[in-house]
Amino acid sequence: MLDQLAFTVNAVLPILLLVLFGYGIEKLHWFPDSFFKAVNKFCFRFCLPVLLFFNIYAVSDIQEIGKNWEIIVFAVSAIVGVFLLGLLVSILCVKDDRQKGVVLQCIFRSNYAIIGIPLATSLSSGNPIPIALASVISAISIPLFNVLAIVSLSIFIRDENNRIHPLQILKKIITNPLIVGVLVGILVLLIRLLIPTKIVDGEEVLVFSLQNQIPFLYKVISQIAQIASPLALIALGAEFHFSAVSKLKFQIILSTTIRVILVPAICLLIAYGIGFRGNEFPALIALFATPVAVSSVPMSAEMGNDEELAGQLVVWTSIFSAISLFVIIFICTQIGIFIV
Repeated sequence: MLDQLAFTVNAVLPILLLVLFGYGIEKLHWFPDSFFKAVNKFCFRFCLPVLLFFNIYAVSDIQEIGKNWEIIVFAVSAIVGVFLLGLLVSILCVKDDRQKGVVLQCIFRSNYAIIGIPLATSLSSGNPIPIALASVISAISIPLFNVLAIVSLSIFIRDENNRIHPLQILKKIITNPLIVGVLVGILVLLIRLLIPTKIVDGEEVLVFSLQNQIPFLYKVISQIAQIASPLALIALGAEFHFSAVSKLKFQIILSTTIRVILVPAICLLIAYGIGFRGNEFPALIALFATPVAVSSVPMSAEMGNDEELAGQLVVWTSIFSAISLFVIIFICTQIGIFIV
């Protein structure tokens, strides 16, 4: 039990410490007020797209998606189902149009890219099958999360004539930097199908790859990907204000409860009932039980939604997911799904 507690704390505490670090820097007033807004924009338009590209590039073979169609179908169905549930909740429970999309995004969008994949890897205990499944799911879930996020942040924001334009929403999806990063990653996976392979030490490897033929470019991409999450979290902490908690209390409690308790409970129980077990559960826990994505904050800001509420939700879902993840992992070990 202590090992499980230490694991979950080590998975979530670094996120909270980076947020706290940013909060402390802002209180020192070393930088102008506009600095961290610019950092947020830099992360959204450049660093996070590179991170998403890098995560998808890590999928060894796009054909793996077809081989694991059952878990892919379940993941997509569950994400869409949670999106529809969140849409109903946001319409019925949230009055401010600038907050409806933020609440909806919090309900369905987990931090799979930044927290989920490392979490799934740790839960796999060195077993390559769950790790491969986690990477395969990333190639499907990350694009879906981002498309649905753009939809959720667009459908409640109207123009001066109180109209919503579907073509504008489509344009936002196509031109969104995060979507561009994902699409480039998928394109690279498709190109791999055309690249011949050779046998090296008994293993099949690509004749051409970034790691081997252009190592300096691969290193630059990987380094940019590595700074994306810490930089976004530090900027988030710098723009976090405890004074906003009281006026946003209802939205925070509603969104956090659904994100860290209801969504993982419903989705994981259904997954268990269907028959998914040890190999699939690390990826499913990472997909449904992690806090809302850090990139939801700069995306909310860019698309005219309530950036302050988005930042609050990242912080509070991260805090309470430490507790919920511990409970989920403990229950899974007790019923024999996997061993940490």
